[in-house]
Amino acid sequence: MSQQNTKTIAAISTPQAPGGIGIVRISGPMARKFAQAVFTSRSGKKLEELRGYQALYGRVHDGDETIDEAIALNFIAPASFTGEDVVELSCHGGLYLMRRVLKAVFAAGAVPAGPGEFTRRAFLNGKIGLTEAESVMQLIGAQGEQAARAALAGHDGALERKIVKIRETLIRTAAHLSAWADYPEEDIPEVGGDALAQTLVRADGELDDLLRTFDAGRALREGVNTVIAGRPNVGKSTLMNLLAGCERSIVTQYAGTTRDVVEDTVLLGGIPLRLADTAGIHLTEDPVERLGVQRAREKLEQAQLVLAVFDSSQELNGEDIELTEAVSSIPAVAVVNKSDLPPKIDMEYLQSRYRSVVTVSALSGTGLKELESAVSNLLQTANLDPSEGILFTERQRDAARKARDCVKESLRAVKQGMTLDAVTVSMEGAVSALLELTGERATEAVVDSVFSHFCVGK
Repeated sequence: MSQQNTKTIAAISTPQAPGGIGIVRISGPMARKFAQAVFTSRSGKKLEELRGYQALYGRVHDGDETIDEAIALNFIAPASFTGEDVVELSCHGGLYLMRRVLKAVFAAGAVPAGPGEFTRRAFLNGKIGLTEAESVMQLIGAQGEQAARAALAGHDGALERKIVKIRETLIRTAAHLSAWADYPEEDIPEVGGDALAQTLVRADGELDDLLRTFDAGRALREGVNTVIAGRPNVGKSTLMNLLAGCERSIVTQYAGTTRDVVEDTVLLGGIPLRLADTAGIHLTEDPVERLGVQRAREKLEQAQLVLAVFDSSQELNGEDIELTEAVSSIPAVAVVNKSDLPPKIDMEYLQSRYRSVVTVSALSGTGLKELESAVSNLLQTANLDPSEGILFTERQRDAARKARDCVKESLRAVKQGMTLDAVTVSMEGAVSALLELTGERATEAVVDSVFSHFCVGK
């Protein structure tokens, strides 16, 4: 997909905050001319004289007034990120300086870049696919190693390669069916029903596997709303502090110390957990403590994951049972704390009610690795290989789901003995959905939606 852009755009491509360096990026047919209007090299060389991937040191200025020292890095189309002529002016990263430089570039004739417009031009000029473009914002927003690996794999085309492999199989099969139906006089082998069904079953399985990566991938990218819950004095705040790596919650030997929700974001096994340490859930006459318990119950209702904490040195009571009932429909790990004390808890009951039961000592850190594994298994990230390519966005999931549904429809048509024309129509629907996923047949509205989520300057 290629598109000629006549306007030359510019924007600050580094964060809008003070830093050691700041970059103003200019892209378009007049990029070197507009950059040259605000930049003078120390050597006297002009940007137009440079080959691509060369830089000049000098100063940027607004008219006769010098703004800052700068390095001008020159890229010549099509060998640039956007596929156009590009100049990047690297200056000191003060906000005032960067805005002055950008203002001077606008005065020279450039126009402001819209959100994601540099990446959008790279897509429209065929430099990257749509899934690769979407991974750019995933790279920027990655909160941990696993999320960064997944985003980098997407940027390197891992997801697109997986989609193309499925799509090409369907295209070859649909083409064979069409050729056999349209040219009966030619010596084209008939597609057997069993072979056709096998091809569709394989494509169906591959799309199902791909769709299963979405929720696990979202946990890595966006994090998981996680509530630490339990009755008073079971060690919820100690567990919070262990996971946070610092004293976020006040810990005492007295029940009811935590009266409000204490929140922090931590990484556990590469998964960002948005932790909420809640007040002990129990009946109380204290009005302040009662408000804390109410907030704890409200947090439970919003939770995507619950760490239900129990005291191994105490027998289960009604409050423990009530908590277990409350989290029965929520992904939850039973965290049996105080493993350093003589056990009295009914482990068989917990194991019958929770998918994962982990014994820990939040005070010493014993059992932390087991808790990490339990959370990874529960959120289905344990067996996820980010480097293989996963679905990032709701748009991608919707397109993959449409393709899978069309493949299932084709498979039903084969099993019901319907005409091959009906099978082909459904297969073409799957191909169309996969082409939309990779951006090769995306509407302008879809492209607009994708890039509306980008920041200006990227």
